[in-house]
Amino acid sequence: MADRATLSVRGLVIAPGASPVTQTIAPGEIVGLAGLDGHGQERFLKVLAGLERPASGDVTIDARAITSFRKAVASGIAYLPRDRRATGIFPTQSVLDNFAVSTLSRDMRFGLLSFAARRRRYEAYREKLSIVAPRPDASITTLSGGNQQKVLLARALALEPAILLLNDPTRGVDVATRHVLYDVFRGLAADGMALVILSSEIEEILLLCHRVLVFREQQVAAEITGEDMKSDTVIAAMFGRAA
Repeated sequence: MADRATLSVRGLVIAPGASPVTQTIAPGEIVGLAGLDGHGQERFLKVLAGLERPASGDVTIDARAITSFRKAVASGIAYLPRDRRATGIFPTQSVLDNFAVSTLSRDMRFGLLSFAARRRRYEAYREKLSIVAPRPDASITTLSGGNQQKVLLARALALEPAILLLNDPTRGVDVATRHVLYDVFRGLAADGMALVILSSEIEEILLLCHRVLVFREQQVAAEITGEDMKSDTVIAAMFGRAA
């Protein structure tokens, strides 16, 4: 894994007229993002990933500015997209190719692609994430939705990031896969990785996260921690009411 790093957000305005967001996300911390659809939490996550530009303010990792997706990746950020079919998997490619597409340079030996090195790397992540796949050269579309999601997570983790941004990571996966992913996320945080998890399920956020930022009208309406981490509190903040 990459060295531990702190993600800093300073005066970040994600839409004109919205209040600025200032946050520090520390190594080993899992921060949840919640809100009604379209209220800014997904845009905020994409700004952190360098996929969208804010109206103003900045995002840095240990003083390195994140101004593009390429800079985000180079600085130790990995992003898992929400819609794996549209923006995640390459449906005509194999499981192995889908896993290795972002990290081909790590499998080069003397200027040539080492298929053995790539296979070894895949097998390590297959075991770690309990990926159920008939064989590495099988088409990615032969896998269940949950196992496709695990391959995408393996691809992100193969970058050895310091910061992992997850956009609704358990959407459309079965309960067993969900709990495997929860254990993986907790393990990554225990090892010092910082995670930001956007989830459409409040219970998931309460189960996984150390604190939650609730978005309303393109800004953070509430930051909830400790004993206040309850469904009622989160829902009230989502609707602009006191709990």
